[in-house]
Amino acid sequence: MYEIKVKSTFSSAHNLRGYKGKCERLHGHNWTVEASVSSDKLDKSGMVCDFTMLKKALNSVLEGLDHAYLNNNPYFKKVNPSSENIAKYIYDRLCKKLSAINYQLSAVTVWENEGSSATYTEGCCR
Repeated sequence: MYEIKVKSTFSSAHNLRGYKGKCERLHGHNWTVEASVSSDKLDKSGMVCDFTMLKKALNSVLEGLDHAYLNNNPYFKKVNPSSENIAKYIYDRLCKKLSAINYQLSAVTVWENEGSSATYTEGCCR
């Protein structure tokens, strides 16, 4: 199995509802997001997919999160904007974009700082 990854970033603020601690208060992160695409074979160019295309698709999803208060996003009004749920949010939207052009998203990892990340995967999202 082959796997490629791209990274991108966005900045946003959030607060965790129902959490007892500092993260319950409004705060922000400079998030790093890593998206992985996998395939058991390569295309005629010898690639899983074009890095540029994958990064463009990822950035189109992140655009709506950048410089935003995540708790105001309709999705996060119902779901707590934890790193885990942010990873799933990005995964679901990126998966839809990539499935339309026959690429298999394998995982999305969201880093809220250098030492803390959350990964969401479903295996195959087709």
